Amino acid sequence: MISKVKKYLAVALFTMLTTAVVAQIDPHFTQYYMYPLWLNPALTGTFDGNYRVSVIQRQQWGSITTPFTTSGLSADMTTRKNLNFGVNFLQQTAGDVGFKYTTGNLSVSYSGIRFGREGDKVVTFGMQGGILGRSIDLSNVQVNDQYDNGNINDAVIAHPSASAFDMSAGVFYYDADPDKKVNLFGGFSAGHLTQPTDPFLSSVSGAKLPIRYTTHAGANIYLSEKAQLVPNVLFMNQGNVNEVMLGGYVQLTVNETTDFTIGANYRVQDAISPYLGFKFGSFTLGASYDVNSSQLGKLVNGTSGFDLSLMYTDSKKQKGYFKCPRY
Repeated sequence: MISKVKKYLAVALFTMLTTAVVAQIDPHFTQYYMYPLWLNPALTGTFDGNYRVSVIQRQQWGSITTPFTTSGLSADMTTRKNLNFGVNFLQQTAGDVGFKYTTGNLSVSYSGIRFGREGDKVVTFGMQGGILGRSIDLSNVQVNDQYDNGNINDAVIAHPSASAFDMSAGVFYYDADPDKKVNLFGGFSAGHLTQPTDPFLSSVSGAKLPIRYTTHAGANIYLSEKAQLVPNVLFMNQGNVNEVMLGGYVQLTVNETTDFTIGANYRVQDAISPYLGFKFGSFTLGASYDVNSSQLGKLVNGTSGFDLSLMYTDSKKQKGYFKCPRY
């Protein structure tokens, strides 16, 4: 049974790469707020402090095939002129077919739009641009339909390795009024705005990467001096695929430098993801575990995914009340 599932996964991945079906092709994370520059370029510089570094890794399908591993690294900094800058790198290696998805981007955001009594309601705009690359090891592809007289059909893949220029943009709003017990935040972003023609394919005339639309929102809800509740929601659309995540967490303060976070997300029709976080000083560590609830998960007794994240925020010079959500 496991070998059949491995074959189905390889076929599905290869089909996604070599047909005109418009489907989601971008990596995603359960702890999406712990990797903010991938979620929305408008989150660049949206934190209390001078600079921030985020590292995240996600593994999927390890129980039935070579794990799908996605690793991300981002860093961003604030300035006193309402301009913030960041850099973001991500690579996903997928399964037995040697597929790699790699991207590197520079981002900039503007946070000078403020209103309210003390200017504590803020709107930021962000843009991101860089290189998107994909590659595949054809020697590992063993799908019979792709063979012609013993050789892989060259008409399917034009270049085993290819890259293209890519751009994204977004907007983010947050309410940092310290007198409120409910502070709302939310944003919208659009990835692959340039819709580059995919040089990875030659059999599909004019194949373009579909735009990835992301809407995310939530609230910081004051419960007591030692606790706050943060519900959040994510809607993502790319091509003909939608993703919906609902969840939240409770943040429990131990002292001025330490707190614990516990919560869960539900990715609709896919997985339930408990989350545990720990903050000490400038470091925040997060771990989440996806328990798959889809039909494929039932077929292989609940195969799962695992996210591990680490964030460092230089917070020696506090500039405001807003606390960026953790996931």
